[in-house]
Amino acid sequence: MMAAAAPIVFVVDDDAGVRASIQGLLKSAGFRSESFGTAEEFLRSNRPDAPSCLVLDVSLPGMNGLDFQHKLADARIQIPIIFITGHGDIPMSVRAMKSGAVEFLTKPFLDEDLLGAIQQALDRDKLRRQQQSGLADLRKCYEALTPREREVMALVVTGMLNKQIASELGTSEITVKIHRGHAMRKMKADSLAELVRMAAKLELAPGKK
Repeated sequence: MMAAAAPIVFVVDDDAGVRASIQGLLKSAGFRSESFGTAEEFLRSNRPDAPSCLVLDVSLPGMNGLDFQHKLADARIQIPIIFITGHGDIPMSVRAMKSGAVEFLTKPFLDEDLLGAIQQALDRDKLRRQQQSGLADLRKCYEALTPREREVMALVVTGMLNKQIASELGTSEITVKIHRGHAMRKMKADSLAELVRMAAKLELAPGKK
């Protein structure tokens, strides 16, 4: 059984010959892949939790590739897309790229162009996953704070001094200093600037608990 973290390329094209050709190319380049004849088949599949990208034909039976791109976005399925088409035009490619596609290739395309786009797409998905993982760790740290520590942190990151925070919360400056220290330690922040960056990532509003 393959490791769950191994990257995978999904190919969606209604032409079985094209699917086989692309999968053969991917295998020779060391990529694992799965292929589907329609967008609906892809949606019904059990996809592994791994860095991935989608090589997607524009002209598909049922839902076409561009509509499928929007459906994935609406469903919050974040996967980089490389479009392939036998009869693309400039407005079509512009629409695809504006909606976040990595590349728009017209058949016949060079193997190197497809493989280059796939590597770029997989790198993009790996980075997104790392960022999401980092945010999840940050949220765990924040959840470990007491309600008062969260209050103090929210005010600290606005630039308020300890004595100003004490006045705002109706407590002593030494108490604020203790809560501030606890918040810094639990958030694993080495500086105020780092704590401010963490608060921005967590999208904390001033005073939010």
